[in-house]
Amino acid sequence: MIVTRKWLEEFIDISKISTDDICKTLNSIGLEVDSVKEVRIASKVVVGKVLEKEKHPDADKLNICQVDVGDETVQIVCGAKNVDAGQYVPVAKVGCKLNDNFKIKKAKLRGVESNGMICSSTELGLAKLNDGILELDNSIGKLKIGKELNEYPLINDDIIEIELTANRGDCLSINGIARELSAFYNIPIIEKEKNLDNNELGIGQFLEVECESSIESSLLFKAIDFTDFKLPVLYKIRVGEIDKFEENDINDAISYSIHSHGVILNSYANEDADTDDGLSVLHVKKDKDGFDNIYGKEHLSTISIEHKKTKVQDNIFIVEASYINPEKLSKRVFETKKKTGDIYYRTSRGSEPDIKQGIDCFTTFISKYGAKIYNGAEAFVEDIEKKYLDINIDKINSIIGQDIPKAQIENILNALGFEVKEGLNNVFSIQIPLHRHDIKNMADVTEEIVRIVGIDNIKAKPLAIDEVNRFNKTSANLIKKNKIRRKAIENGFYETLTYVFSNKENLKKYGFDVVKEELDVLNPIVNELNTLRTTILLNLVEACSNNFKQGIKSAAFFEIGKVINTNREESFKISFIHSGSKEEESFTNAGKPANIDFFEFSKRVLNSIGKFELEPMHSIKNSFIHPYQNANVIIDGKVVGFICKLHPSIATEFDLPDTFIAEIDFDAIKDDLIKVHTTSKFQASRKDLSIIAPKNMPYIEIKKVINSIEDTNIKQFNLIDIYSDEKLKESESLTIRFILQNDEKTLEEEDITSTMNKILEKLDTELGIGLRE
Repeated sequence: MIVTRKWLEEFIDISKISTDDICKTLNSIGLEVDSVKEVRIASKVVVGKVLEKEKHPDADKLNICQVDVGDETVQIVCGAKNVDAGQYVPVAKVGCKLNDNFKIKKAKLRGVESNGMICSSTELGLAKLNDGILELDNSIGKLKIGKELNEYPLINDDIIEIELTANRGDCLSINGIARELSAFYNIPIIEKEKNLDNNELGIGQFLEVECESSIESSLLFKAIDFTDFKLPVLYKIRVGEIDKFEENDINDAISYSIHSHGVILNSYANEDADTDDGLSVLHVKKDKDGFDNIYGKEHLSTISIEHKKTKVQDNIFIVEASYINPEKLSKRVFETKKKTGDIYYRTSRGSEPDIKQGIDCFTTFISKYGAKIYNGAEAFVEDIEKKYLDINIDKINSIIGQDIPKAQIENILNALGFEVKEGLNNVFSIQIPLHRHDIKNMADVTEEIVRIVGIDNIKAKPLAIDEVNRFNKTSANLIKKNKIRRKAIENGFYETLTYVFSNKENLKKYGFDVVKEELDVLNPIVNELNTLRTTILLNLVEACSNNFKQGIKSAAFFEIGKVINTNREESFKISFIHSGSKEEESFTNAGKPANIDFFEFSKRVLNSIGKFELEPMHSIKNSFIHPYQNANVIIDGKVVGFICKLHPSIATEFDLPDTFIAEIDFDAIKDDLIKVHTTSKFQASRKDLSIIAPKNMPYIEIKKVINSIEDTNIKQFNLIDIYSDEKLKESESLTIRFILQNDEKTLEEEDITSTMNKILEKLDTELGIGLRE
């Protein structure tokens, strides 16, 4: 946002306040000053008047001008196309130093003497207005031939550029900045008088606006005759400073008014309007995406989104003032991916909602310079609901950490445009001004008070902390995550962190779920990451592949992170991958380490996350899973993930050797307090049983039967061998090793035999299986 000191002085009396002080104030109230530039025209640049102009005899593009500079008439050769007799122009006299590298001297141009230079706006250090000279008028102050231009304060200005946050659309105008300074300095805003030069006709005799009832914008239309309108040079310079100058007086006047008052204006040439029985007609309709549009003979503009600059050479224009709720507008643009124009920057941040005052200020301004206004207006103004908020003074002071007097708080809020009514129990009921759509709650109001009081005026106090029990689910998960990290690293895995995004086409290709289309990412950062990931495994496989392409012979990673299901619901998973050799080359493996296998990988995962059970997978949901080397991970009887070998065809596609993967629900992993029990001081006995069982009988069924035996002597048992041959046919031999121990005595042979018989009887009764003969 660009403001100039002299422009501000039209809204608030800051004559006794320095520019430096204004900048410090703006910074202190949250309007960060990005830069300050002083525009000072060099000495010996004076007001001149072109008395005569004639063509140079030896140069078609040069003119010989006789210019009155007050104390003399000088001859100046000028190459500008727009120079003409009768003009008041800036003249750099001989000896003038326009900048460090440009000093005016007497010269001869094609044999003709030239004593000085008629200057353009850029040569004076002002904004560029054209490719020719700058023509002066009385808008900069009463012109006096020979008077130096550095004596005209209106064009020797201080230009301040302010960096605004997105919520401060109320400050995207000179009026908005003045309102902030008014609150800080307790200086009233200068009241503007409404003084119009009206046309004899009323707007109803000229214009009709047909507006659909579904329109959400507030609109006000005025008809204006610009036949005799000419925008003075001062306002052209100011429009140039904000980089909106177009060399079109009507468009430049609109840009000037928008920047001055913050109300969004747009113009339509009468020739572009539709016609009906001698009347000009505009149609206001919604398009298929729900945006308000203006139509005449064709589509003219999308209100608050894109304003098309008219090129029609007409004298009568229809000027529109508009306002729409910025939050609704921004949401709709986001949802529809609507292409927007320059005006959207203002409307999406919140323009000034008082469109009547905005159009009155504009018509008053242009009336001074020749425009004639048709009486009346076509108005379609939505009643904007006023928002109220109750604020407790004690709570505000508690948030600030300092007692601000009640009267001071009331004065600050009134100065900022809030309407304040005092209630009971130290409570204010306030009405939020319509231009502050960003004020939602008491914290926002407190911020406004702190801005104006000044953060430097809030006394620093030592921080008082009351220690409370902050142990909750979040902290518990963090502790569990850190434990698992340490264990995974101890077991040879490296932690990695990948994007929460993935490639939709690859997810579909390998059989993973994808987020529903209507819930998916609307604006992906790159095409390769165009959806939210539903698994971490694809990212880990790609990471392993990249490592092997760099010559790595073994890679083992894990990641704890979010995955998103088809309904865009989040959950945490821990995923593991190990590819290639299971250990480094050494003397013990003769420099040829074996590749990782299913049991070694499962053991490392178990050592990382804790106890779990495995059972064969009954259905394979994605093409990563090996059809024969796979298992569901069971914790507390529930399937919480899977562990498997990466399918050989997928491994080949990614140029990987033997690779194993696992993905498990993080929340299902236990992190219970480990309770320590006394161990038996008596010797443990090991006993192996070789049992014949059908090949199609899962080991987990045998395990469940053994676990159901109520015998405290059984401390542990594990499957240590599986054997089959032709004699066993459809059966196989399973060798199970038992560790038996009693807490009170050394086990006798008969005690061991009794326990083993219980196991055999239970297996025979429940499953019909027994000892191998």
